[in-house]
Amino acid sequence: MGIFSWLKKRKESDTKYTNAQGLDIFAPFYSQFGSNIYASDVVQQAIACIVKEMKKLDIQHIRESGTGDIANDTIQKVLDNPNFLMTTSDFIEKIIWLLYFNYNAFVLPVWGSGNRLVSLFPLQPNTVSFLEDKSGQLFVQFTFNNLYQSTIKYSDIIHIRYNYSVSEFMGGNQNGQPDNTALLKTLRMNEELLNGLAKAMKGSYAINGIVKYNTIIDGKKTEQALADLTKRLNENESGFMPLDLKGEFIPINRQVKLVDNDTLKFIDEKILRHFGVPLPILTGDYTKAQYEAFYQKTIEPLIVCISQAFTKALFSEREAFGYGHKIIFSHKLLDFMTMNEKIQFVTVASNIGGITIDEFRSMFGFRAFGGELGETPVMSKNYGDAGTVKDIDKNKD
Repeated sequence: MGIFSWLKKRKESDTKYTNAQGLDIFAPFYSQFGSNIYASDVVQQAIACIVKEMKKLDIQHIRESGTGDIANDTIQKVLDNPNFLMTTSDFIEKIIWLLYFNYNAFVLPVWGSGNRLVSLFPLQPNTVSFLEDKSGQLFVQFTFNNLYQSTIKYSDIIHIRYNYSVSEFMGGNQNGQPDNTALLKTLRMNEELLNGLAKAMKGSYAINGIVKYNTIIDGKKTEQALADLTKRLNENESGFMPLDLKGEFIPINRQVKLVDNDTLKFIDEKILRHFGVPLPILTGDYTKAQYEAFYQKTIEPLIVCISQAFTKALFSEREAFGYGHKIIFSHKLLDFMTMNEKIQFVTVASNIGGITIDEFRSMFGFRAFGGELGETPVMSKNYGDAGTVKDIDKNKD
């Protein structure tokens, strides 16, 4: 069943809504979504770098009971298979693209009988309105491409915002859209540069040479002479062009001057800085330090934002704060360490029993054993836990 089928089955209440009153002076009605900047290949490549890193994340429902165990329940099953159209990586990819397109991303949790989570659907509305009922409860009204409208309690929606600043309800500018004013200036500069290059190259190849006639002829005779020369060129198959004593062919020596690399690099990096993507990340020629900086500056804030948005919408305050339920987007699949660093980490962790056999094997790409054997901690006999060491010291006394 598609998302629109589910929305149409929802029974709309007869509640009368009014526009939600924000602290700013703007009406809480947002027309989605600007897209002029996404015609740029550099912009698309920058966002694609971020999306590809986010796709590596593993979504987990954990309960922080001191161990941070993954909860094997219906919520985790949905996180592993969000809906009938998408895998988990597809689901994350869709959310991140929507977030960067619109600076807002909405996900609808679908609940079944017994308050059981059934699926998660990213929404792509054209317009969004924030409403409230007589009690002051906040609702959000979505209008889609097919003009279908649905009003849903705001607390039942996962709302992820990017550059959340001047608007009280939405990410982006006061209209709930990306503020691309500064970026557009750089993109126009880039476009003018590329157009200038194309025109320069086309112009340089427009004239191949000059035929000098060593006599005085009028305009009509010049045109006729040029037509005769063109015809002879078209009919020529040998590669040699005969001319009489009156004509002299002067070839043009083409020296096309392209824009220097520093200028191109400056403009590309200026665009990339807007999205927090260094040029080495875009080209794939990055060092470990550059990747870590990219992760901490660009990826980690997104992970925190999305994890908190999912937790807030999927769990009550009592479940989240009283029982420690959380949704986390884990970065365990993001590999920061070199082989030598992995060996050093495993050596230290295994000395104190800080790593299991399966964790040990997975770090080097080996298949997990699973079961009790795989969950057994690796530990050196030269080390012991604090309790054991304390008991040994007591026995010595």
